[in-house]
Amino acid sequence: MGKYKLINNVLGWIVFAIASTVYLMTMEPTASFWDCGEFISSAYKLEVGHPPGAPFFMLTANLFTQLASDPSTVAKMVNTMSALFSGLTILFLFWSITHLARKIMVKDGEEASLGQMITVMGSGLVGALAYTFSDTFWFSAVEGEVYAYSSLFTAVVFWLILKWEATYDKPHADRWIVLIAYLMGLSIGVHLLNLLCIPAIVLVYYYKKFPNPTMKGTLVALLVSFAIVALMMYGVVQGLVEVCGYFELLFVNVLGMPYNSGVFAYVIIVAGVLIWSIRETMRDEIHPTRMKIAFILSVVLIGIPFIGSGYVLAVILTAALSLYLFKSKKVDIKTLNTILVCLMVVVVGYSSYALTLIRATADTPMNQNAPSDIFTLRTYLAREQYGKVPLLYGQTYVSEVQRENQGGSCVPVTTEGEPTWSRVIKKDKNEKDRYFVSRTDQEYKYVDELNMLFPRMYSSDPRHVQAYKEWAQVKGQPVKYNYCGEMKSVMKPTFAENLKFFFSYQLNFMYWRYFMWNFSGRQNDIQGNGEVLNGNWITGIPFIDEVLVGPQEDMPFDIINNKGHNVYYMLPLLLGILGLLFQAYSGEKGIQSFWVTFFLFFMTGLAIVLYLNQTPYQPRERDYAYAGSFYAFCIWIGFGVAALAKGLQKYGKLSPVIAGSVATVLCLLVPIQMGAQNWDDHDRSNRYVCRDFGANYLESCEPNAVIFTNGDNDTFPLWYAQEVEGIRTDVRVCNTSYLQTDWYINQMKKQAYESDPLPISWQPEDYVQGTRDAAYVFPMTDKSIDLKTALDFVRSNDPKFKKIPGINQELDYIPAQTLTMGVDSAAVMAAGVIDTANLPYLQKEMKIDLKGKDVLGKQELIILDMLQTNDWNRPIYYAITVSPDQFVKLDPYFQQTGMAYQIVPMETQGTVRSINTEKMYDNVMNKFKWGGVNTPGVYLDENVMRMCKSYRIALFSKLAAALVAEGKNEKALNVLDKAMEVLPPENVPLDYSALSLGELYYELGQKEKAEMVYKGIADNALRSINWYFRLRPGQLSSVESDLGHNLAVLQEVLRVSKQYNPEFAKPYQEEFDNYRMAYGSVAKD
Repeated sequence: MGKYKLINNVLGWIVFAIASTVYLMTMEPTASFWDCGEFISSAYKLEVGHPPGAPFFMLTANLFTQLASDPSTVAKMVNTMSALFSGLTILFLFWSITHLARKIMVKDGEEASLGQMITVMGSGLVGALAYTFSDTFWFSAVEGEVYAYSSLFTAVVFWLILKWEATYDKPHADRWIVLIAYLMGLSIGVHLLNLLCIPAIVLVYYYKKFPNPTMKGTLVALLVSFAIVALMMYGVVQGLVEVCGYFELLFVNVLGMPYNSGVFAYVIIVAGVLIWSIRETMRDEIHPTRMKIAFILSVVLIGIPFIGSGYVLAVILTAALSLYLFKSKKVDIKTLNTILVCLMVVVVGYSSYALTLIRATADTPMNQNAPSDIFTLRTYLAREQYGKVPLLYGQTYVSEVQRENQGGSCVPVTTEGEPTWSRVIKKDKNEKDRYFVSRTDQEYKYVDELNMLFPRMYSSDPRHVQAYKEWAQVKGQPVKYNYCGEMKSVMKPTFAENLKFFFSYQLNFMYWRYFMWNFSGRQNDIQGNGEVLNGNWITGIPFIDEVLVGPQEDMPFDIINNKGHNVYYMLPLLLGILGLLFQAYSGEKGIQSFWVTFFLFFMTGLAIVLYLNQTPYQPRERDYAYAGSFYAFCIWIGFGVAALAKGLQKYGKLSPVIAGSVATVLCLLVPIQMGAQNWDDHDRSNRYVCRDFGANYLESCEPNAVIFTNGDNDTFPLWYAQEVEGIRTDVRVCNTSYLQTDWYINQMKKQAYESDPLPISWQPEDYVQGTRDAAYVFPMTDKSIDLKTALDFVRSNDPKFKKIPGINQELDYIPAQTLTMGVDSAAVMAAGVIDTANLPYLQKEMKIDLKGKDVLGKQELIILDMLQTNDWNRPIYYAITVSPDQFVKLDPYFQQTGMAYQIVPMETQGTVRSINTEKMYDNVMNKFKWGGVNTPGVYLDENVMRMCKSYRIALFSKLAAALVAEGKNEKALNVLDKAMEVLPPENVPLDYSALSLGELYYELGQKEKAEMVYKGIADNALRSINWYFRLRPGQLSSVESDLGHNLAVLQEVLRVSKQYNPEFAKPYQEEFDNYRMAYGSVAKD
């Protein structure tokens, strides 16, 4: 046994060393895109990130940041934490596989033979290394996000229940259960995914505690485990803060004490009751009644019965628990003690959220949702800002809100939801602290006839509706419903079509595809939407892949040259299936461990699919959410070694030692193949794109500027640059999505580093949530009105300004479609908003034409208020990546300075003034950094590649064209050459994004450079077009728009080149004509 343990431990740490070394070698040296910049920033300064937060991640990552030599290496240290924690995940996976394999292969009480030991260790090595090099896990292992940490919790918790299993009949074995509970509590402060391990844990417990397990018993155990998951997610996580909220209201509103006094009282009372209840179970002489009362009090105070809103269900559940305890003739005191201790350590682990409350109260510069009291913390934890998704019963995409006639108007039917408690807006410093109901949620009732069980197609977004119809081939069925006395009819999707969407999109495309990426192969790293061209799974076996994704010869460069094109020949999949069968058919122990592994696989994969209920057109690939499922499958891959060894013994007549050795060596080729294929598209070691591109937005702005952003990737990199590396902290980054909320507007009105408060004149009572969330554009006059007058009209509380003819209810509205704002020319010139050359174009007033906009959101009202309050004192910009629907019709006054548009008091749209060539040239040529995009062999994933192509189009091409228009040809040529230098074709392929570069080179007399660009574009397009026409008809239809796009690109190349050098176009013209004719017939079909 000692020898086995030694080898098991040594090999485990060797696997850890291999995995950690790989991850440290390939990790990104700075922040990555999406949430990473935000997580690193919040960890570095212990700030408050987006709901539901990750306070324990922040604490741990902050510890690692203390090892940074300077701010520029902070991100590297957080990424190092992810790499090392991922290495530890592999360590615990190795030990879990060897434990499960040994349990099946070696009889109880016997020592493992040499052959068995080799097979067991081989299983652990292969399974652990397969996960090490798996696509999804490797991706998370090299960046500063929560998923690597969450995977570690999953691995440790699963390994701990196996440790308990090995010692369950020994004294104090339940300490492993208590430790698991503590880690569960801690993991809530990282990610809730770890709670999905509970069914596997409960099954292990059941199989050990009940000597003769049955299928019925297994099902009961599973139902209990699902109940525990629900109680943890909706009871402890949210119920605890709900109970705490009752205490807070009692102490503040009733007893007149300061804010958060009820929270302190609650913490003391909960701690006291838990200690008392545990003590009651440990007395020499048990007092049953007192013990039961203490237990019930503990359960209630922790909030377990408070599932859902209100207290009615809580009362029923508490009564049921009380009835059970007092009616039961015999209560297992040891079980009660274990439950209470587990609850206590869960609460202790969960207490990391105190950090969120403390740091929000400190009002850090990044303070998302400002959860500074227990009520805002509850909405923060419940992720209420993301809305609700129907799961068991709810609306379809044709569902209509129930309506009824009231006072001659057809109004929607609503039910009153939960009240939102907010701190009172004090008018006097001496006014007592108090909470008031700032708003009550109104929940719409939907027409029952249009609702559905298990609704999967629920979004009414037109893009989603179209995708639903395509994925499920919806024909629908006519359904009539009552609309205020009028019978209407719609085509409602059938339940069968609903299930078809579930299986084809949610299950197949959004799970099975990711699964096969990891264990079969991946076409490329370009996010697809079901077309044959992008993001599909493949095998690497030509005849299979030809059926799946089209011809395998002369594939488009986007596939064959894409570093995300990985093939494993289905070997990991086949090995996993072999291992699954081996485990399931290895007697009673085998089938039990199979069900444990299966429910770990199911809960961390398919159950998440059911819960998320995802809509089409996700903003990014979501495979990272299912990493736990792939972890479980790698256990089966490990068992594949044991299966092969057994086969070699039985059919190859090899000795156990040789069979185990041969099986291990052969199977090790599988993770080696995975590692070799995945290295190039997971190696981010020379990439600084997120940091540099974020800084480029900031460098586009003048000192003390304001820049409006909108999405994750034009906000979080800027926050990282400012919060961590201290780049341009004078610029205020203002996210228009957040500007819809009162807490964010409050923050924007405060100083942040070197940035002054934003010029917002509205007061908190004007924009508190539920007040002026939107203002309708309802013209009462054909004339324009002054912007300040319009905003004062909306801001007024006078009821006469809320009445619209023909509408019974009071509404906030703007009474004109055209708003004007006078321009103070002296203020403009003093602030240097425009230079003297543009003085003749300075307007006396700016006109904001709201035609086409029916409503202005709160964020748009605040932007307009800032514009008129600012009076040109601070430069105001929009990031060029912000969606035009956020521009508030100010785009006629945009002037591009780099990665931002500055609002200027002159019309620029469609003129040479739309670009400030002097500033933009200086930014592009001298200030901007390029993130190592020109490093030979650097990996640019789809997200980074798309940004690089946007730089070509929106930055280099536009600037060079503007310089040519101004006659500054030498500077224009410098810009074009800079584009080719920092975005080299070897790393950023030449395609539609380079069309303007080629034309401008021609225009500047650089024929060779132009034709080098155009040749690259034309060859790329022709290769793709040739491949499209070799697809089967069904496959071709999925890429028809791509085919048309490539033909248009080739046509543009021919059009321009004919003007400058007809000879260049000749070799391509005939092919283009043939393909265009063929496309015409395809389009007709």
